[in-house]
Amino acid sequence: MAIFVNEHTKVIVQGLTGGQGKYHGLRNQAYGTQVVGGVTPGKGGTDVAIPEGGSIPVFNSVAEAVAATGATASFIAVPPKAASAAILEAAAAGIAFIVCITEGIPAQDEAKVYNTLVRDYPNTRLLGPNCPGIISPGKCNIGITAGEIAQLPTASGPNVGIVSRSGTLTYQALYELKQRGIGVSTCVGIGGDPVPGTNFIDCLREFQADPETHAIIMIGEIGGSAEEEAAEFIKANVTKPMSAYIAGVTAPEGKKMGHAGAITSGGKGTAKGKMDALAAAGVRVGLNPTEAGDLMAEIIKSL
Repeated sequence: MAIFVNEHTKVIVQGLTGGQGKYHGLRNQAYGTQVVGGVTPGKGGTDVAIPEGGSIPVFNSVAEAVAATGATASFIAVPPKAASAAILEAAAAGIAFIVCITEGIPAQDEAKVYNTLVRDYPNTRLLGPNCPGIISPGKCNIGITAGEIAQLPTASGPNVGIVSRSGTLTYQALYELKQRGIGVSTCVGIGGDPVPGTNFIDCLREFQADPETHAIIMIGEIGGSAEEEAAEFIKANVTKPMSAYIAGVTAPEGKKMGHAGAITSGGKGTAKGKMDALAAAGVRVGLNPTEAGDLMAEIIKSL
């Protein structure tokens, strides 16, 4: 198994005819993901050629694409000004899982979209925005993660689930495990914006329930209270062993670091506070990403 996406997931790409949408959409397709269509208003009836042969049809709307292909997931790669409408269009068309990589969406717009989804489309899950996406190695890759750095899971395990706020550290966590020959069930990059569609707790709950996931790595960063909230959830609900890393130990207070949500203020949202909360919940916390990988290798040996 895997969480959220697998080999049966059918994906459309909103923005497939654009530069980023085409580049990453075709990379996802080449990985083996079932990319069944694209959506660009005004370009319905055209297609995007696949370098290895064949093509991906383009539709004018998500509703048309879903009707024609049976897609259940959407990969949104459109500019910030179009992203909110694209997310809601996908939800209205019945898409169950939306991955939005778009960076720079105003926080107010993110909040409106999030609350609209909760109110009107409870069966739709949004991953992102401003995230690298999700990969269930060997099964499905939606977003901008390089599939070659992900170690395939094994039937017997043990396999590790990864959830991360940081994009680049998502990739490093994958590669740290690959260097050690440790399989990954699913890797989820939730993004670092202040209003993510999917949070740590959502992923931890799924990993806890997934029989193919035997241990979990969590990558957090400064800002907000998501990691502390996750620590409380872990303490009460997660029995699988975990390691973690929190980025931003040396970040100065009041200065935004990379992500819109990565800022400490008034002594809150600090790396130390998050590390202490996770350690108190029984998570083994590394001082850098490699150490978090080393800790996970030790955990795997004990399973």
